[in-house]
Amino acid sequence: MNVDTTRSQHVLGGTLQGFVAEALVVPTGFVTAAFLTRRLGPEGYGLLALASTLIAWLEWSLASILARTVVKFVSEADDWRPVATTSLRAHFVIGVALGVVVWLGAPLVAGWLNEPALAGYLRLFAFDLPLFGLAHAHRHVLIGRGDNGARALATGARWVVRLVVVLVLVQAGLSVEGAIIGSLAASVAELALGRWFARIPWRRGPVTFPARQLWGFAMPIVLMALSLRLFDKIDLFMLKALGATAAQAGLYSAAQNLAWLPGLFPLSFTPLLIAALARLRRQGDERAAQNMARQALRVVLLLVPPAALVVGSAPELMRLAYGAPYAPSALVLGPLLVGGLAMVMVAVTTSILTAGGQPNLTLVLTAPLVPLAFLGEWLVVPRGGPLGAALVIGLLAGVSALVSLWAVYRQWGIWPPLATVARCAGLMVLAFGLGALWPTPGLWWLLKLVVGCLALVLAFAASGEVTPTEAGWLWQWLQTLARRPWPPRIVPARSDG
Repeated sequence: MNVDTTRSQHVLGGTLQGFVAEALVVPTGFVTAAFLTRRLGPEGYGLLALASTLIAWLEWSLASILARTVVKFVSEADDWRPVATTSLRAHFVIGVALGVVVWLGAPLVAGWLNEPALAGYLRLFAFDLPLFGLAHAHRHVLIGRGDNGARALATGARWVVRLVVVLVLVQAGLSVEGAIIGSLAASVAELALGRWFARIPWRRGPVTFPARQLWGFAMPIVLMALSLRLFDKIDLFMLKALGATAAQAGLYSAAQNLAWLPGLFPLSFTPLLIAALARLRRQGDERAAQNMARQALRVVLLLVPPAALVVGSAPELMRLAYGAPYAPSALVLGPLLVGGLAMVMVAVTTSILTAGGQPNLTLVLTAPLVPLAFLGEWLVVPRGGPLGAALVIGLLAGVSALVSLWAVYRQWGIWPPLATVARCAGLMVLAFGLGALWPTPGLWWLLKLVVGCLALVLAFAASGEVTPTEAGWLWQWLQTLARRPWPPRIVPARSDG
């Protein structure tokens, strides 16, 4: 086995560990959403969606602000602690500042959206911002150090704790407030485990990492992250601001929740990709870096056929996930899911550019998205309604993905393998047809999902897209994972003060 293959498998192994942990949001989120939509109703769920969408935008912006920069510097540093301490302090200060802004601005947001009850929900959510920031400061350091098992355990704990606390408190009668407290508890759980494993020193040691060096590289990435996070949710807020009711916002948000699922992949993959590419370029191995980047683009394309299967059966999925009142939101799931996949490609391409030391270019590529989305939603939503809002997002995301691919080609000289593009295009059509033409009401939809995914795996193997070497390594990785003790025995890092 050559060195390039070993490195790629290391990155993929870490990605799969993180993906399994992040993927816990699928069953736990499915149960949570099914419970809340039925317990709160479209109006109550719509108010929760508005509050959680705004907070999620701020939190994931906070997490993204320094994520790529910290992972890059930690992976390159001989001593990770100075970088980690600077990052920890920065996340805490920004998290507290955002929390104060949300607390003070909550009445203004509630008034703008004509929902007075929203102010109290936003103020309760404000306490989650510093907790979330500290938890992700530890997560970024674990990724940069290659501690994938610890990172996966902390992430998995977040989703399990959230599910349990939400079910208990909402069932006890706390309604929307109970769901928000569940999010607070989830951040506390992830922070506690991240703290245990990372042991980031709060005080600066004899060797320090200047904050200006961190921010000097990070500033274009900060602006890019803010732009991408706002683009993710601007359609929901524009829809509501342009006259939609809370119930319509709830229906739209339900589709958004499912369209967001492809975003689990970059959460697990891009930090590891940046760390691996940065190490290879530091070692002067440009050929290996190019091969790894090309394989990353290829992996994104492999997500397209399964997504087509879901889009083809969208009405059945919405009824199963949220109940009959949410069936109309199936209409917007298709364009939203297309947009979600396109943004996965944007995340991977901008990560490649970041690892290559080109953060300014990532900002140039993503900065136009928000003003264009604002203009498009303002023009289309009054006539097109929710479907128009979703189509604007899907179209802009697709164009952004193509432009980002072109930028990677210009800077790195690589392009997704054309054979992979052709295979995925053909299987996308077949998967969509399977989803649309095979009626599976209720829980039978899960059978269609399993059968369809297995058929796609066999098709990838038969067409030569997945090689025997790749299949054999994946099987060995699964066997190794199955033999590991649970919970995994992970030795926490020494803080040395």
